[in-house]
Amino acid sequence: MIIGSGAAGIAAVESIRRQDAAARIVLLSEERYGYYSRPGLAYFLTGELNESQLFPFSDRDFLELGVRPHLARVVRIIPDQHLVDLNDGSQLGYDRLLIATGASAARSAVPGADLQGVVKLDNLEDALRILSMARRRRVAVVVGGGITALEIVEGLVANGVKTHYFLRRDRYWHNVLDETESRIVEERLKEHGVLVHHNTELAEILEHKGRVSGIRTHDGRVVRCNLVAIAIGIRPRIKIARESGLQVDRGILVNEYLRTSSADIFAAGDVAQVYDPFTGKAVLDSLWGPARGQGSTAGMNMAGIQTVYSKPVAFNVTRLAGLTTTIIGKVGQGKDDDLIGIARGDSETWRQLPDSIAAQQDFEVNRLRVMLGEKTILGSIVMGDQTLSHPLHSLVAQRVDVTSIRARLLEPEAPLADLIVEFWTQWVNSHVPQHA
Repeated sequence: MIIGSGAAGIAAVESIRRQDAAARIVLLSEERYGYYSRPGLAYFLTGELNESQLFPFSDRDFLELGVRPHLARVVRIIPDQHLVDLNDGSQLGYDRLLIATGASAARSAVPGADLQGVVKLDNLEDALRILSMARRRRVAVVVGGGITALEIVEGLVANGVKTHYFLRRDRYWHNVLDETESRIVEERLKEHGVLVHHNTELAEILEHKGRVSGIRTHDGRVVRCNLVAIAIGIRPRIKIARESGLQVDRGILVNEYLRTSSADIFAAGDVAQVYDPFTGKAVLDSLWGPARGQGSTAGMNMAGIQTVYSKPVAFNVTRLAGLTTTIIGKVGQGKDDDLIGIARGDSETWRQLPDSIAAQQDFEVNRLRVMLGEKTILGSIVMGDQTLSHPLHSLVAQRVDVTSIRARLLEPEAPLADLIVEFWTQWVNSHVPQHA
């Protein structure tokens, strides 16, 4: 049985079916739209994708997998009896269970957060609501940080909505991006007409007849608007696991087989807190790739094929203010005051940067930052031209010793791109198997 029809849940279905053609797989989901691309919602909001393009699976694909998603909500798990209770009062048994319930948008505690006209971007239903409201509302305020806040900002701007963006500190995503990178993003937003407000905190959402009419900031300023979007992070959906007696922390704690504290229950995706060999800690990710990888590994173990999950280096290719940006490994530190925990498309690993030195190179909107440890590259951010994304991902993931070029990388005005390409080419050639 699998609870959740997102990336992890579907990857588990595929994995189980590859190992066992006859297994009965029950797929339970609260998501009325089923399985779709969550990262694609950003492009749906801007009009670059239509709704049908969000769905990677057809009914035929599910038929070939021998599974049909059931719209249902699990209200209780009874591990010692191998049973789950559903919201309709029915009860189902399982041999092995995967919890892939994902995460939900963190709720704001400010007065007025429940008014009509306050939105979030958790799922397709939210995206459709934003688009519907954008056609009738002309001024919006967006509050929050990370990738999701920008997805909403860009979607609103693309739909002709005058948009204010509130940041609680003096720059965007300050614990992942450095100051130059933050300014690049903010300047691009301003070029598209976004009004960026630094050191601005939402105190109250104002109302008129139950609808949003504006906001008040902590310093008493009032901004008139009729739509407020809140993107202050996500929280793993661990309530059922906690109430069922499973061990939880920020997420559901799992071992190297993605097994929880109950032998026949597994967890994967945004809800799972997984050991990260790069930091030595159990961390949360909200990334599509790891979610699918965890789901696939959990499915193997559920099918009886003992498989260790080895967490890859945290990696995401995203778009920040229209600029393609790749984030690899450890690149920042500390807490972001605009977020509670992490955002979607985010990883706690990115903030686990130990002592390091930054080497950087800029050319107009293209930017390369490489975080150097004593012998290896710990992380990198590539903005704009993505030529170096693959080489840097491999160098970080494989912890390649770069001491032979470290001093040159740290020289003032060093040609980072050329040095890395040259080193990468030599390293790859030296690791090509030699044939007789």
